[in-house]
Amino acid sequence: MAAEPDLPANPEAPPRQVRHPEKAHRPDQPGARKPDWIRVKAPGSPRWAATRAIVKEHGLVTVCEEAACPNIGECWEKRHATFMIMGDTCTRACAFCNVKTGLPGKLDEAEPAHVADAAAKLGLAHVVVTSVDRDDLADGGAEHFACVIAAIRAASPRTTIEVLTPDFFRKDGALEKVVAAKPDVFNHNLETVPSRYLNVRPGARYFHSLRLLQKAKELDPSLFTKSGMMLGLGEARDEVLQVMDDLRCAGVDFLTLGQYLQPTRKHHAVMRFIPPDEFKSLEDLALAKGFLLVSASPMTRSSHHAGEDFAKLKAQRRMSKIP
Repeated sequence: MAAEPDLPANPEAPPRQVRHPEKAHRPDQPGARKPDWIRVKAPGSPRWAATRAIVKEHGLVTVCEEAACPNIGECWEKRHATFMIMGDTCTRACAFCNVKTGLPGKLDEAEPAHVADAAAKLGLAHVVVTSVDRDDLADGGAEHFACVIAAIRAASPRTTIEVLTPDFFRKDGALEKVVAAKPDVFNHNLETVPSRYLNVRPGARYFHSLRLLQKAKELDPSLFTKSGMMLGLGEARDEVLQVMDDLRCAGVDFLTLGQYLQPTRKHHAVMRFIPPDEFKSLEDLALAKGFLLVSASPMTRSSHHAGEDFAKLKAQRRMSKIP
């Protein structure tokens, strides 16, 4: 049977948007078969659908969807969603991240109210707010973060708030704006060890991110600080232990460690799948170094079980009598 000829392109059709234009011409990276311990619940339950409906009703973006989080089925069934503010387009091009890269649009002045209303409708006791990097803005979006925090406080006074911020690189005064808005948890992820930054997180600087976490604690000692790393990007175990020490020197309270999973063949390859018992070993070592709380497992992500973890953080602080 003869092959059908290619149909001509429709000149009226909108051009296909490339999600990661900076990666489009890179050679495909090898895709490793996932081991048996990498298993998640597929989305699609009625409660998942209800959460999705509230998110879409308010025109919101979530990191759960944009970053292709493997835990979305579990979290959305529990009506937990991590709101990603300031649009769906990032000015950075990290080798691990599935969020779209490009030039973002203008900020939506109604977004803080929409996030606050959605958090109230979902009945969230603890809400996580993150964002794309906005290097195009003078303050990196810090004032917008503060407005979102204030709007949630006004709509749901009993809801605790965790922010997962970009690094505010070369944005003087940005961190101060966010901390002054009084979130309950300040999270900024180091993501990987210093030796992997050039390949994995080229737009960031390891010691700047570390100093950001340290300064947040200096600005408000009552603030819980948190950071996370992905494993499987080519790091050595000793390097991971050194990052733990660096974070403790910066006064960070909570550490998360999870397995890196490759979003597409254009992203950084998975160099190794770390087995669960190795994650447990790292968790024990981190706790021995003085973190109040450590979450380490293949499927751990920054915002996974964030509400339950915040309750544990408060309990650990009371037990350790840290002011």
